[in-house]
Amino acid sequence: MQRALIFWFTGLSGSGKSSVANGSRPFLEDEGYSVLILDGDDIRRRLHTCLGFSEADVKKNNILIAELCQRHRDDYDVILVPIISPYAISRSTARSLLGEKFHEIYFSCGLETVIKRDVKGLYSKAERNKIHDLIGYSPGSVYEVPQNPDFVVNSQQDSVEKSVRDFYKFVIGQLKLY
Repeated sequence: MQRALIFWFTGLSGSGKSSVANGSRPFLEDEGYSVLILDGDDIRRRLHTCLGFSEADVKKNNILIAELCQRHRDDYDVILVPIISPYAISRSTARSLLGEKFHEIYFSCGLETVIKRDVKGLYSKAERNKIHDLIGYSPGSVYEVPQNPDFVVNSQQDSVEKSVRDFYKFVIGQLKLY
C-alpha cells in the first residue's frame, strides 16, 4: 500500500505556499513523520528546465510532478507540493492519478495582495513587460480557483504562523485517518 499522503497546494505566486510547506515540515518531522517537499520553483530549476509557462507546459509540468509524487510515495509519510497548479483539469488529473490520499489545498489570496507582496519580483517584471505569462496576472495566463478544495489556507488574512499552524493541524488530522 502506498503510504504517503499528498497535499497538493494551489494558489497564486506569492500566496504563501512555499512558506507554509517549509514552516510545517519541522513540526511534522518532530512528530516522527518523514516529509518530502516538491516545490514548483525547485522542480523547474532542477528537473523540468525545458518547460515554459504556456498552458500546455504548465499542464505537462503538473503531470510530471504528480508522477514524482507516485515515484516517492512509498518513501515518505507526507508529500507537500507547493506549486501554482492553475488549471482545474490538472488538479483533477493529479487527484485521479494519486487516489484517495490526495488532498487539494487552496491558498486563498487576492491578486492585489500578492502584487503588494511581490516576494519574487515577478509582478513588477510583468508590469514592466519583462514577463508575459505570469499566471493569474498576464492576459491569457489564467488561474482557475478551486471549487471544492479539501482545505483552504486564508493567506490573505492570516499570518504565516497561523497558516502553518492551521495547515499542520489539518495534516495531523488526515494522518490519523490512515
